[in-house]
Amino acid sequence: MSKKTMNFKCVIIITALLFASCANNTRKEQTKANQPEKPVASDDDKELLEKAQMAFKPLPDVADKNMENVITDERVHLGKLLFYDTRLSKTGNNSCNSCHNLATFGVDNQPTSDGDAGKLGDRNSPTVLNAALHTAQFWDGRAKDVEQQAGMPILNPVEMAIPNEAFLVSRLKEIDLYKKLFKQAFPNDKEPITYKTLRKSIAAFERTLMTPSRFDDYLNGDVFALSNKEREGMEVFIDAGCTQCHLGVGVGGSTFQKFGKFGDYRTMVKITKEDEGKKNVTKDEADKDVFKVPGLRNIEKTFPYFHNGSVRTLPEAVKIMGKLQLNKDLSEEEIQSIVTFLKSLTGKVPENVKIDTEIMALNKK
Repeated sequence: MSKKTMNFKCVIIITALLFASCANNTRKEQTKANQPEKPVASDDDKELLEKAQMAFKPLPDVADKNMENVITDERVHLGKLLFYDTRLSKTGNNSCNSCHNLATFGVDNQPTSDGDAGKLGDRNSPTVLNAALHTAQFWDGRAKDVEQQAGMPILNPVEMAIPNEAFLVSRLKEIDLYKKLFKQAFPNDKEPITYKTLRKSIAAFERTLMTPSRFDDYLNGDVFALSNKEREGMEVFIDAGCTQCHLGVGVGGSTFQKFGKFGDYRTMVKITKEDEGKKNVTKDEADKDVFKVPGLRNIEKTFPYFHNGSVRTLPEAVKIMGKLQLNKDLSEEEIQSIVTFLKSLTGKVPENVKIDTEIMALNKK
């Protein structure tokens, strides 16, 4: 091939590459031109974001601050199986998931739940989603964390009715799969299957039940992750004083408050059984009608509301809280605005918590 021919071919190749590059750049520019421009946050938008960031915090990936229970894949996997296993109730009618149904945002949407023998519990079953972030567990705070909480309903005579710890441990030791999984989850324990390791396993699973939402994107700096109406509702929520109690990463769950600071809650909430809250545990008169402030994440989905599940709709619950806790008669417009914001707290239940073939097979044995 002559030198002249080689040079001519090189010119053709270079020209083709330049043409392709120009065409590609043109397509990128056209695509960019067709995309709507992202709005620019105003000073008011930025100021509201800063106000929100002072009151709330985004969700972590895992609630792993209990140093006595290291979260491992093995413990989480075991905890998931135990969470769904009906052997954890005396007659096999209930599992943890019966009252804290992960398919319906960690609740059963009933005022109070059916126990193993069909009797109803005394209080509404709160969601387990994001609950590991709370300062304590149960409406009266009688469990300090999810590790302690996980073992209590199992032994409750109304709820799961297991007669004692040894009864359940003996039952689990009969299952080959559990022998294997407990050993993997607690390799350094001389006796891997104990009531303590059971509680740790269920708690490890519950500590992974985080449900991030667009609200977390907002708190992380994306001003327009929430709509104008949702941001307006959040501002009403903050300015009305709701963040005196509903604050932090859980938008609640971090304090205890008297239900009915500005009136007896019994006058606005239908009751079927007298309940004095934390006083039932402490026997202290100062704790009468004191309950843990519920977290508001996924609140749109976790009805009915309050400790006795007496209120079915979110607007009614907001109205009652405004009057009893803030001494304010919120207008219909304010109520609807707050509800619009609260719906933005609905996240997504992790895909890996769904019932799978292993769980179905385990419950058939």
